[in-house]
Amino acid sequence: MTLIQMQPRSADANPVHSTAVEVMDAAGPQVCDDMSVEAALAVMAAARTGRLVVCDQDDQRIGLVTRTDLTAVRDSGAHTDRVRLRDILGDTDRQLHP
Repeated sequence: MTLIQMQPRSADANPVHSTAVEVMDAAGPQVCDDMSVEAALAVMAAARTGRLVVCDQDDQRIGLVTRTDLTAVRDSGAHTDRVRLRDILGDTDRQLHP
């Protein structure tokens, strides 16, 4: 089972002085890169969000996926239940560069 890490946001945060971390936290829930496309879509639906922050095994943020990205992969002819988020990050232009 893949764990999902959700962090509460401060109500008094100043959006003008946002850091990169705060921007990524606002992007959506964090999920591990070994999550399947179907599970990621389910997390999005449950969280009522259109995107997820993808983290590696060391909990480092490595990318961002959207519902559109995942739906396109799921609906493609090459999709199997073994496709993981790490497999599709190279196919999107939403990879994070440290």
